[in-house]
Amino acid sequence: MLTKSRFKSLTEKIGVTINGDRPFDIQVRDGRLYKKGFAHPSLILGEGYMEGYWDCDCIDELVFLASSTEAIKLDNNLYSKLLRLGEQVLNFQNRKRSKYAVEHYNLSNDFFRAMLGETMAYTCAYWKDATTLDEAQYAKFDLICRKMYLKKGDRVLDLGCGWGSLAKFMAEKYECEVVGVNISTEQVSYAQKICKELPVKIVLSDYRDNQIYNPKKCTFDKVVSVGLCEHIGPKNYQTFFSLIRENLKEDGLFLLHTIGKNDSKDPYDPWIDKYIFPNGCLPTIQLLSTASECLFALEDFHNFGVDYDKTLMAWHKNFKANWPNFKDKYGEVFYRMWSYYLLICAGRFRARCSHLWQMVFSPKGVLGGYKPVR
Repeated sequence: MLTKSRFKSLTEKIGVTINGDRPFDIQVRDGRLYKKGFAHPSLILGEGYMEGYWDCDCIDELVFLASSTEAIKLDNNLYSKLLRLGEQVLNFQNRKRSKYAVEHYNLSNDFFRAMLGETMAYTCAYWKDATTLDEAQYAKFDLICRKMYLKKGDRVLDLGCGWGSLAKFMAEKYECEVVGVNISTEQVSYAQKICKELPVKIVLSDYRDNQIYNPKKCTFDKVVSVGLCEHIGPKNYQTFFSLIRENLKEDGLFLLHTIGKNDSKDPYDPWIDKYIFPNGCLPTIQLLSTASECLFALEDFHNFGVDYDKTLMAWHKNFKANWPNFKDKYGEVFYRMWSYYLLICAGRFRARCSHLWQMVFSPKGVLGGYKPVR
């Protein structure tokens, strides 16, 4: 329920004024924003923005303020409790349901290239020494390779390989043989095209279909997963880590790159689930640690979630600049939805409610110790 009085009370708690003149103040355009009923406040606000019921010049800063304030909690209602119960009882990321999330990635490749840049990397960039988005994404690729101690001739399994840019980078720059696995037809088609002349095999397959992309066990020197874990779900983490252990040589390394959250009781945002990433679920450190127990030794943990704020703002800048090329195809509601998605995510990373973790695992511990790379 989001009545006018409750909405006013919530905004006051975070120092935001309705119809105020600051960039992060909310401008209410239509009284239909205020609703009573079963809907989660996140859905009311997100759908209200999509329909133009309210505006804000700096949504990212608005969300930063809301996420940074302990006094405000929008998820303490029956809807949220049912979501949490559902996540505990049901496997929202089983094989059949996992296919729904792929539709997000099956939008036009031209659209994603305009937003993501030449790398087509749809995960957090590494801005330590970079000044542009492309530089930061290539820096992320190289960071991953160095953390895995990648060397010429290594055989690498890339689970959830996206549009193939990391696989291409590993093959070209480190002279590796790569097998990439993905269930998005659009991404697989693009990846196969850009990796055509390289020792890279891109397979259209669920990550659980081990017999398809690697019928023999323990044949990879390295395994990497970038941006897949957010779609796996807690019911499948044990399967995921066990599968990787089966594919990795005894002296190999596994690098996991994933968004994470602080609280396992925090359900996935219902607006994000409905409009952006169906059946997504962010892991916690505890959940990943429990699933990897007795299978791997954790060698390195690196949190650079602050870089995701900068990455998302760069994507949003590209999205706005290139929107005239896609306006007729997607329409105004899509524009508002996509802009809202990028900006609310940026705000949450800025508030340190969401994180970006890179974790390096080894089957039995690196002899002599693992030397961290940054």
